[in-house]
Amino acid sequence: MRYIVCVKQVPDTNDVKIDPETNTLVREGVPSILNPFDQFALEEAIKMKKDGDEIIAISMGPPQAKKALMKCLALGADKAILLSDRAFAGADTWATAITLATAIKKIGKFDVIFAGLQAIDGDTAQVGPEIAGQLGIPQITYVEEVLKIEGKRLEAKTVTDDGYNIVEAKLPVLIAGITPSSFEPSNPAMRAILMAKKKPLETWTVADFDVDKENFGLEGSLTQVIKVYPPPINEKGVIYADEPEIAVKNLFDKLSEDLVI
Repeated sequence: MRYIVCVKQVPDTNDVKIDPETNTLVREGVPSILNPFDQFALEEAIKMKKDGDEIIAISMGPPQAKKALMKCLALGADKAILLSDRAFAGADTWATAITLATAIKKIGKFDVIFAGLQAIDGDTAQVGPEIAGQLGIPQITYVEEVLKIEGKRLEAKTVTDDGYNIVEAKLPVLIAGITPSSFEPSNPAMRAILMAKKKPLETWTVADFDVDKENFGLEGSLTQVIKVYPPPINEKGVIYADEPEIAVKNLFDKLSEDLVI
């Protein structure tokens, strides 16, 4: 089995800066981490791995995204590929999916693609399904656990508003994992971190693809952010510290006055 895990490096800070010209996140020089949803997806792949299987972690980002891929290698991935080129910059979810799907086609045969449900910096939850669409393969989303792989079929437990479903799909398939509340991310041991440096980590640029570069990055994006701005600061709240009956009456009077009720 060959498992491909799509991961992303995301800002580890609340002080996110926006490029005023492109309206995209400024990532250079910002402390970053491996997207938590993606780490869950990677650990699910590691859980399913048997002797002879291969796990390839793949990410699109600036050179500093190698740090996230090194963590993937330390956690148990066998190989990592960074897609890094100025031509990839400013991509929306569509262009990002095209870039990742193009790289996956270049990798060759695969059985399962694992992806986190969403990235904590964008929260779109679109890239995984778009990759499946680009590759023409089935997808299972909101996966809490991959239960088993038998032959050419995969069975997974998916979360719903009413509980969960057991879903089966034919391989190859894309899995978009939602991190369960019980999940505790692993921290690689020092020996694993040192061993990760000996594993292959390649960097691919637009020159490695036999595709028109206009399909990638800002130029290949179908959507464009017009404006990014912080939400307005809420006015100071009102605290009613009277006796309960009086506080409730005052609250209702205030809500009636503001035409809320």
